[in-house]
Amino acid sequence: MTSIFPASVPDSQLGLSPSEIQILRQHQQIALQNQPYPHSSISTRGRGHARTSASTSRAASAASSGNNGRLVLDPGSLALLGQHFERLMAAIQNRVDQLTAQTQMSTIHQSSRAGAAMAAADAEIVRFHAIIRQIDELETEFDKVRHIRDIVKGFRARVEGLERKMDARHARR
Repeated sequence: MTSIFPASVPDSQLGLSPSEIQILRQHQQIALQNQPYPHSSISTRGRGHARTSASTSRAASAASSGNNGRLVLDPGSLALLGQHFERLMAAIQNRVDQLTAQTQMSTIHQSSRAGAAMAAADAEIVRFHAIIRQIDELETEFDKVRHIRDIVKGFRARVEGLERKMDARHARR
């Protein structure tokens, strides 16, 4: 019985880059080598598992022997390849989700640390302003005390001058 689909198609007709073709070939081999047992989810459309299994075995054999740059097109191997890519994409998406969650946790942690650092910096700024205010108050007090000291020095000098005058008057008498 002949199929209306060709058994395979050249990789070059798929519109893929050489690196994408290499990835496709690798994953086709993996998918066909890791094919599930006959009770798989591949639809057999009433033909039984033997026909799908035999077709898939031929595809696996062709894929593992290099396949001469062609993509196997039988329904069983394409179904296996599709399922393999679905599992692969689900695994990649799962890893992306894990990394996204880790990134979010890291961002939250960094944000918390930054918030704590900002709060600590704000507290230090308040403390710094209080210290500066105290220094200003002390400088004001220092200026007042210096002014009073200068007045006291002036009074003392006047008192000493008056004492000398009085002593000089008492000594003349």
